[in-house]
Amino acid sequence: MKLFNSGELRTTNGEPLEILKPGLHNHDAGPDFFNALVKIGDTLWAGNVEIHLKSSGWKNHAHDHDPAYDNVILHVVYDHDEEIKRNHGGSLPTLELKNKFDQRLWNKYEELIESHEWIPCQHHIATVDQFTINNWLDRLLTERLERKTEAIFSSLRQNNFNWEETFYHHLAKNFGFMLNALPFEMLAKSIPMSCLSKHKDHLMQIEALLFGQAGMLDRSFNDDYPNSLKREYVFLKNKFRLSPAATQQWKFLRLRPVNFPTIRIAQFAQLIHHSSHLFTKILECESLADIYRYFDFEISDYWKSHVVFDKLTTVHSRHPGENTIQNIVINTIVPFLFAYGKSRQTGIHQHRAIKFLEEIPEEKNSIISGWKKTGIHPGSAYHSQGLLQLKNEYCAEKKCLTCAIGNKLLTVQHESYPGH
Repeated sequence: MKLFNSGELRTTNGEPLEILKPGLHNHDAGPDFFNALVKIGDTLWAGNVEIHLKSSGWKNHAHDHDPAYDNVILHVVYDHDEEIKRNHGGSLPTLELKNKFDQRLWNKYEELIESHEWIPCQHHIATVDQFTINNWLDRLLTERLERKTEAIFSSLRQNNFNWEETFYHHLAKNFGFMLNALPFEMLAKSIPMSCLSKHKDHLMQIEALLFGQAGMLDRSFNDDYPNSLKREYVFLKNKFRLSPAATQQWKFLRLRPVNFPTIRIAQFAQLIHHSSHLFTKILECESLADIYRYFDFEISDYWKSHVVFDKLTTVHSRHPGENTIQNIVINTIVPFLFAYGKSRQTGIHQHRAIKFLEEIPEEKNSIISGWKKTGIHPGSAYHSQGLLQLKNEYCAEKKCLTCAIGNKLLTVQHESYPGH
């Protein structure tokens, strides 16, 4: 954002400077902006632009020894504290911004960057209009879905673009939630979907495969059921030449019994038992009610009275709860619909993904609770997903200058600056 007086710009050497094109912001390694176009004196320059707080940052960051910076045509700094020489001789053209904008703007920016509040603008965000916030959250939701799409495409390449297998892996990871996501994903990857499909009509065999590969059947049991699973697993393991998943230790601590990995694996087994080619069926769902029907099942009889092997107890929830299903839709089904629509270059599945988010209530977690304390209430998963992206990718990194809300807070004071 050009929050400075851009009239009659000059380099630190006194040459007239005109910025014709600022270039494209580079988010990876290398100069900050690519393909800029500037006029210095009577010469037109095309190349890259680097930005530092002080000119000395050029040497401090070792740019003088990095060939990637040889084609920088302009160095933009707040404070020109040192003359920088090019490797091939001559001074690097530099624009100093110290006296080019309202000091109040700089003070506001420093206040944001040095803030130790939950978000940098915690005490000011209430002054930002709802239109700006909603538009920004729209963009952030798309940004979040695009990032998840990239992860899905990466998995697809590893699975030879098998959508069903890839969906199965990601769905398993989601069943593990945060604490057991990685072990669950590794479990799914250790059993090809084709193996499970051959036994989908036999729930006990599916449970034997899942619990066995999870490393939960490698001990002695008192109950008949786990012993039966163990015998079945030995046979199936040899049949399919399986190696148990190299999972991390499953986590039970500080989890409610209905969220124990044993219960989640039992639920996942039921899902596989009740549905084949699940992703293909999900693609055909036109409503959330259609999707929810695939998750409307009870766990097997043994798990109705147990949460771990050999210990009799009561399980209050015998099927995935509404919050669990909504979490799966938000974090697996919606991103896959969005990615599939993008891969086929058709809008129907992407529009459906957005529609589902608009119909699902906001998530309940510490980040959304934090936003509510600032006065922002998302109302649906559509905006709560955007708020998660805002907090994790912008507020936590203090990227206020690339945030529409941060821009708004800065420009409110800047609009009255003379000469702009």
